[in-house]
Amino acid sequence: QVLLVESGGGLVQPGGSLRLSCAASGSVLNINYMAWYSQAPGKERELVAGITSGGTTNYADSVKGRFTISRDDAKNTCYLQMNSLKPEDTAVYYCNAEVESYIGEYNYWGRGTQVTVSS
Repeated sequence: QVLLVESGGGLVQPGGSLRLSCAASGSVLNINYMAWYSQAPGKERELVAGITSGGTTNYADSVKGRFTISRDDAKNTCYLQMNSLKPEDTAVYYCNAEVESYIGEYNYWGRGTQVTVSS
């Protein structure tokens, strides 16, 4: 059993910053690709940023230059540093990871953390 737990969401004013964390726990052997997705009310879930086990990153055009994804493999944790936040960044942010465990390699989702950007 592998669990992904997000934290760090909250209410922030436009222009502010937040740092999201996603910690994987359970019988984790290796974590390959890790990513953050966002889902705003009435919209589909979409990729925000991803990072490979080798450290290669990719970002949605809307967050390039503002968000930074990183990972700490010793802690099985992925981070999303969100700067210069805009009201349109308001969404539930979900962590996603491809995890190798004793039962095989599977794709997992966290339950999400709410980010609200408002004055």
